[in-house]
Amino acid sequence: MCCSGFLKIMMFVFNGVIFLAGAAILGVGIWVTVDSSSMLGVLAHIEDAPPELAQLANVGYLLIAVGSILAVMGFLGCCGAITENKCMLLTFFIIVLLIFIAEVAGAIVVLVFKPLAADILDNLNEKFVAAIQKEYGQNKDFSSVLNSTMTQLKCCGYNNYTDFTGSPFVTSNKLYPEVCCSEDTPKCDLAAAQQSKDVDGCFKALVELIEDNASLLGGVALSIAALEIAAMVVSMVLYNKIGK
Repeated sequence: MCCSGFLKIMMFVFNGVIFLAGAAILGVGIWVTVDSSSMLGVLAHIEDAPPELAQLANVGYLLIAVGSILAVMGFLGCCGAITENKCMLLTFFIIVLLIFIAEVAGAIVVLVFKPLAADILDNLNEKFVAAIQKEYGQNKDFSSVLNSTMTQLKCCGYNNYTDFTGSPFVTSNKLYPEVCCSEDTPKCDLAAAQQSKDVDGCFKALVELIEDNASLLGGVALSIAALEIAAMVVSMVLYNKIGK
């Protein structure tokens, strides 16, 4: 009886964490979907973008789906443990197992197709720069999204200020975006942009941001995997004890 009570508490704790994580991911997904002022919004304006990149624009919907599944999964686990419902516990175990298998398969796919990333990024570089030179300063939506992205990441263009050369904004104003120059520059013209070598491109800034948080992301991923395994073990032990 004591062991069964302990297992119930463990299941409640595990699934409480899973439910909160799902709710958080769901909230982020809704925010990303509603908020157009993000880097993902730029992809919608890039012509002939690779299909892999075009799908990134739907990441908000993916987060909503994942968050909803985790929230439902946590609810099933908590209710199954409290009410000792074998059907709920079995459903919970199957969902967690499928998610775990999908995560392992996704990790394998990423490792196998990692060499293709360089070709995709090279293609993105050309398309992104072409979109900037065609749309920036003329398309208000594109310009607003890119300005917001550059301000948040403190970066300039995809590579650097040269990406804006020939764009409608530079052609009409003879100036570059203010973020492309140092903060103490009164006017961001060509000379000032050339001297502001400390302003990186947004791609480099994004890569550095990911690298700086790689350890944190890896730790979170391993913690989630360990939590899923522990939840599956506890749910099956509790499932077998119910009715005995």
